[in-house]
Amino acid sequence: MNVSSIIQKIWNYCTVLRDDGLSYGDYLEQLTYLLFIKMADEYSKPPYNRETNIPEKYNWKSLTKISGSDLEVHYVDLLLNLGKAKGILGQIFTKSQNRIQDPAKLYKLIQMIDSEEWVIMGADVKGDIYEGLLEKNAEDTKSGAGQYFTPRALIKAMVECIRPEPMNTIADPACGTGGFFLGAYDFIANNYKLDKQEKEFLKKHTFAGNEIVANTRRLALMNLFLHNIGDLTGDSVIFPQDALIADSGQRFDYVLANPPFGKRSSMTFTNDDGDQEKEDLTYNRQDFWTTTSNKQLNFVQHIKTILKTTGKAAIVIPDNVLFEGGAGEIIRKKLLETTDLHTILRLPTGIFYANGVKANVIFLDNKPAAKEPWTKEIWFYDYRTNIHHTKKKDPLRFEHLKDFIQCYNPTNPHKREETYSEINLDGRWRKFTYNEIVSRDKTSLDIFWLKDKSLTDLENLPEPDLLASEIIENLEAALADMRKLADIL
Repeated sequence: MNVSSIIQKIWNYCTVLRDDGLSYGDYLEQLTYLLFIKMADEYSKPPYNRETNIPEKYNWKSLTKISGSDLEVHYVDLLLNLGKAKGILGQIFTKSQNRIQDPAKLYKLIQMIDSEEWVIMGADVKGDIYEGLLEKNAEDTKSGAGQYFTPRALIKAMVECIRPEPMNTIADPACGTGGFFLGAYDFIANNYKLDKQEKEFLKKHTFAGNEIVANTRRLALMNLFLHNIGDLTGDSVIFPQDALIADSGQRFDYVLANPPFGKRSSMTFTNDDGDQEKEDLTYNRQDFWTTTSNKQLNFVQHIKTILKTTGKAAIVIPDNVLFEGGAGEIIRKKLLETTDLHTILRLPTGIFYANGVKANVIFLDNKPAAKEPWTKEIWFYDYRTNIHHTKKKDPLRFEHLKDFIQCYNPTNPHKREETYSEINLDGRWRKFTYNEIVSRDKTSLDIFWLKDKSLTDLENLPEPDLLASEIIENLEAALADMRKLADIL
């Protein structure tokens, strides 16, 4: 059976289970469990003969030889016991539950997976199938999974600019479903002729991430495994700990990240009257420049800490990180002084699955301690003004960001030329000096110079459906802010 037929078969069965009330997330979760056991079974046989650490009682054969209520009981027992295992096996099955209440449909799903030889498929084929499911899950706004899924076109553009090299380490302290790792893996595998040692390092030692949500971490581990990153019996490269709690002491060559969109970290506790309350969570770390409950500002500080002095980072951040006073101003000034924060990409709305997000990508090179600020100038690319995207009709594609990559000039970033000038007022690529930046109120990096044509030229208004989408996004973003305010109050 060809690849498209396999993908279609998997999608079709997902639709059947959705009729029973399963979300894409539930389906993806069960598919992950069963695929992992099936592939482990294939690896345990010739020519691989690998040790899988899965007890015979809970192997793939144990699932295929029974049906009905016996299958349901055994599957629940299997999930419970594999969740106690060590390494990647235990991480995949942590807190696992059976969501398929109809044993006949569980049996059919097992038979469907059993009918294919998964290991012999190319990593790109298996990856395409799983990535498609992840994206479909992200589109399901009710599940909230979109916050863990960064548009792959944006990831590819960020990786193209950073250009990671073999035998270097790459971290993502809030890795979601692992998109940045896959983007970096593909770039290294496709742009370098790797020897045996480099291939081994890329597979087992390049990546390290954190993801505190158990189900999302499970999806990330499976995503990496299907793309040939990691090993059946090896240690997990994605850790369940909150990366912000403490400095692990590890230092990395690259950090690629899109930290959670939520503005504040909070914790729930029970007061003396027995009622549950929330309070802002702050991280008192000596390596941080300032203490704040703003989650994104803390991630920026953490990323600075975990970079080697020669390290590079590309970080997706919301607008407030660019202009917020107090802790925000302190952190921006420190970044300009201690790193070369050389590039900011302003992103349009309508590209993320979480609605109303106004985001940017900051690119910085870490530096050793020095008396003078390392940042001499910042190059801005405005890909927001007069840009309109929607996730369905006109989604962000890699081609949309090619002009930015060309302006960024990854192979020779010191040879850049502005496209904005007195002659070309529509140029999207413009630089500002360090002195110009620090003279701005609160050292704000929230800079625009292009005219919004929709405000002055009615003929350039977006199509009605685009306008409607933007209005909906803004309303949903406002509602989300009001809910956060209500939680605080």
